[in-house]
Amino acid sequence: MSSQASGGSRRGVTIALATVVLLTAGLAGSATARQLGAWAPAVSAESLPGTSSELNTSSNDGCPIQSPDGLSLYQASNRPGGLGGIDIWVAHRTSTSAPFGEPVNLGAPINSSADDFCPTPVRGKGLFFVSSRTAAGACGGPDIYFSRRNPAHGWTEPANLGCQVNGAAGEAGPSYFEADGRAFLYFSSGPDIFMSVRGADGTFGPRTAVAELNTAAADLRPNVRKGGLEIVFDSDRPGTIGGPDLWFATRASVDDPWSTPVNAGSAINTAAGETRGSFSWDGATLYFGRGPGPEGGSDIFVTTR
Repeated sequence: MSSQASGGSRRGVTIALATVVLLTAGLAGSATARQLGAWAPAVSAESLPGTSSELNTSSNDGCPIQSPDGLSLYQASNRPGGLGGIDIWVAHRTSTSAPFGEPVNLGAPINSSADDFCPTPVRGKGLFFVSSRTAAGACGGPDIYFSRRNPAHGWTEPANLGCQVNGAAGEAGPSYFEADGRAFLYFSSGPDIFMSVRGADGTFGPRTAVAELNTAAADLRPNVRKGGLEIVFDSDRPGTIGGPDLWFATRASVDDPWSTPVNAGSAINTAAGETRGSFSWDGATLYFGRGPGPEGGSDIFVTTR
């Protein structure tokens, strides 16, 4: 090879490496720019112009959570028109910038004459929720169930997750996410937060207490952001503004322990009780319940960052 060709080759490599460095720096800057900031003061979920005034009622409305595509808002409510006790309802919209319409009851087999609450929709899979129905295989208090959505035939008969997950004390706030090729389910049972990992056979294994999140207080209804690195839950531990407050914790990977939980502060928490916070798919929106609310025993609020 001639020295001229060799020199040209070296210059080409140098230029290529410089381009990679510039591209990497640009990507890093872009990633930094996408870091999420502080939460804005929370407002009623009905505040978006055009949103149905029936999102909150004089009844108890809570346990809100968006579908992964952001086009549906699930909630639990004991408003009139249900099948009995607390039912799961859902409001829809045409785009993520559009207002939500009036919530509709999901009906049977999701809802029953018992209390059915804490819905958690899963992209392409179905719905986790909690029910106090008396069914074969029930484990004690309200248990976590799962139902698949069939486009042609509707919801399948809900299946109890089993007593390796559910306990006698009663469950609440199931939160499902996938990370590093694994599937996780977080939830509260009694006054503590637990997690379970799905096995190769598709079932969730024995539950494990999440020690770094639990205290002598009631630590309840966890919701883990997509990717598994941020969690929100409600707790009446020391340091609350009033009643149960929302608290946040983070971690570097799904195999690391959670950081010491931090109170969400006065933009979200008040002298009332804030419960069951839930992240949108992109983590920029947070829905939660507040009780007493301005319209009823509890109402749905929202904040963005």
